Amino acid sequence: MPFTRLASIHECPPGSAGEFVVGEQIVALFNVAGQLYALDGICPHQGGPLGKGRLSGCIVTCPWHGFQFDVTTGQHLTSKSLVHPRFAVKVEGDDILIEIK
Repeated sequence: MPFTRLASIHECPPGSAGEFVVGEQIVALFNVAGQLYALDGICPHQGGPLGKGRLSGCIVTCPWHGFQFDVTTGQHLTSKSLVHPRFAVKVEGDDILIEIK
């Protein structure tokens, strides 16, 4: 699958989260100590915006109802059967690219 530009590296500094749109896909982008991770931007609980959540280390907390995910794996913290969809991420120059399947 081809990679698509999501954002500039300057739009997601270390320790931050952001919400971006590629086509019709909402993407939550996270920068954990310089490493970038991308998840589906819609929380599976009730559609909250994960990219607008609070990032603490590698854990994002949905701002609507507090669902928590490890952004490095997509794993929900209390339900082992719930893994949120992830996107492959790479950086080329100042551009952050993701692979949308």
